Amino acid sequence: MPNLMPHVMTQVMPMDMIVAESRGALAARLAAEVAGELRHALDTHGRASLAVPGGTTPGPFLERLGAEPLPWERVTVTLSDERCVPADHPRSNYRLVAATLLAGPARAARLVPLYDPALPPEESLAVWSAELARAVLPLDVCVLGMGDDLHTASLFPGAAGLAAALDPAGEHPLLPVRAPADGERRITLTAPCLRAAGHVHLLIQGTAKREALDRALASRSVAEAPVRVVLDRPGRTTVWYAD
Repeated sequence: MPNLMPHVMTQVMPMDMIVAESRGALAARLAAEVAGELRHALDTHGRASLAVPGGTTPGPFLERLGAEPLPWERVTVTLSDERCVPADHPRSNYRLVAATLLAGPARAARLVPLYDPALPPEESLAVWSAELARAVLPLDVCVLGMGDDLHTASLFPGAAGLAAALDPAGEHPLLPVRAPADGERRITLTAPCLRAAGHVHLLIQGTAKREALDRALASRSVAEAPVRVVLDRPGRTTVWYAD
């Protein structure tokens, strides 16, 4: 039975907010920051791991990050979440990251997927969970987005499987969930993975997202505002915003 106690939050942990003058400037500044964190990880222990989001918002950031002059062959990249679709599907986060982040020098990085449609669902989950544990976790850097409904990764309010994915004592790095609006099957990094990352960045754009962030900060329930799993983590989370 998942531990439901952390679904009520009692405090907000340290959070930085960086406001950029434009979305282009936001993408450039975040890319430079993440590149610096990856360089530090590479200098410290020879390798680095990075999780990035899908969706439309992070595209410019991913392109800029992928152009950074890093020893990308020593960086392993994975996704914060994935839809259960083939890698060449228009809605595949794997496809988005391959076409943006890995379009430049970062093509030398290794991209670890979260889903393999050629395998039965349970076998795919076991295979990529084991690979994340072996080669990726704990994450050095994690970049996330947030929806107007206060979800992050595929931690949606009301999603089937949400309680297990939010369990701070959970032992699974990946779990399946179903988005409540359309029942779409997804795979998500779980709360313990997101919270344990060395650096966490939350990328949001537009007035609606800023208002959503305010609602999340006012909420005391991580089940209603799943983005709180990183806003309330023990380490600092940095919010990056532009109108």
